[in-house]
Amino acid sequence: MLEQERVLAVSPLARAAGVGRGMRRGGVLMLMPEARLHERDPAREAEALDAVALAMLQFTPQVALAEEATLLLDIGASLRLFGGIRALCARVRASLQALGFTASISCAPTARAAWLLARAGANRLAHGQRQGRGRALRMASLERRLEHLPVALLPPARPYMSWFEGIGCERLGELRRLPRPGLQRRCGRELLDTLDAAYGMCPELFEWVAPPESFRARLELFDRIEQADLLLAGARHLVLQLVGWLCARQLAVERITLLMEHERGRVAMPPTPLEIALAEPSWRDEHLVRLLKERLARQELPAPVIGLGLEARQVRAMAPPTESLFPEPGGSEEDRMRMLELLVARLGADNVLQALPQADYRPEVANEWVPVQQKAERAAQAAARLPPDVSSLPRPSWLLAKPIALLIRNHRPFYGSPLKVASTPERIEAGWWSDTQTRDYFIAEGQDHTLYWIYRERIVGSGEDAEPRWYLHGLFG
Repeated sequence: MLEQERVLAVSPLARAAGVGRGMRRGGVLMLMPEARLHERDPAREAEALDAVALAMLQFTPQVALAEEATLLLDIGASLRLFGGIRALCARVRASLQALGFTASISCAPTARAAWLLARAGANRLAHGQRQGRGRALRMASLERRLEHLPVALLPPARPYMSWFEGIGCERLGELRRLPRPGLQRRCGRELLDTLDAAYGMCPELFEWVAPPESFRARLELFDRIEQADLLLAGARHLVLQLVGWLCARQLAVERITLLMEHERGRVAMPPTPLEIALAEPSWRDEHLVRLLKERLARQELPAPVIGLGLEARQVRAMAPPTESLFPEPGGSEEDRMRMLELLVARLGADNVLQALPQADYRPEVANEWVPVQQKAERAAQAAARLPPDVSSLPRPSWLLAKPIALLIRNHRPFYGSPLKVASTPERIEAGWWSDTQTRDYFIAEGQDHTLYWIYRERIVGSGEDAEPRWYLHGLFG
């Protein structure tokens, strides 16, 4: 990467060829003619830093932008939630790698000290050296670490580095031993304030990143992508930002839309939307990425994709954790809904159905099979129309698609063996507007103690001597 024709960042391959920071373009091309030089784009760098800051909100609501492409995270209240400092640093590093960035991570009791340790690690990485451990969790160990850091790491000290080198002051420990009044007169108050903040001798104030009211993120791809499954890495980049936004605003998403942007100009066409509706609100990146992976594997692109956009179309307040003392056997309700959403993404919404009771006493029409994603929307409407006593009525677990006519032996219904009526009748007389049913339902028991749901059809208008007709309509589990 170049700025004012000087190299600022070097890849490991270029470093192995002898290219170093501060070299000019001509020297780089002489050492490595095949080198690819990229001009700095401050606007895109700021956009990338904002995207990373938004993703980091999933670990703490207190994230601040600092100078020299640095983010400050106050993680004091997050350590127990994420299992300690090591586990939290591993999670942060994994998220940064998923976003496509490398980072120098450090931890310290003060924000400015963490900034200095991180910058020192970044400088070592830039020169091909090992970063080392950048954690100092106690003030005593922090002071020992800071004593050996170079003075040039402090931004207010850089204009005076020639003077510091002239007096042999190269480390922060040596800088602290200089007379403060004279140091303030020569270098200004800002240098002392920065040094005091690093050692915890003065308070630190920050302007925390505020998440936007609504979420909409975009990512420009480096190449034209012609296969949908190759878009997963870019989609995950956007999902991590979404998760950070959801955690910061204490929300869960119910519907997201991935927009796949195509070529612009004369052959421009509108973006291809990929909408995912969740059966259960979620704020977990693993689940959202898994659903996108299944949908992208079945997606056909009408044209190459050059950019991605992600929108949160429908959100709701994040539900509190369950208050039950013991977990539900076989997994929680959230686990079940995640499994259903994964099946929908893999098989299609029309192939994963769930029962939805209807406001009708007739067994044939008392249920409707609907996609699982529609059940939540229609269940409330159907529940308002259900008869008040329908849930208390005995119903078999297996209802036959078409009733089976039963034989009559010795004036009793027969199905493999004589059936003994074991309940009082339940009369169903409904459907006068379309298909009138007049039936008396019973629970019957066979000789093998199997329970059946049978009914006797009432013959309206016939004489009392007419033989009743019996039918089998369901089996109890």
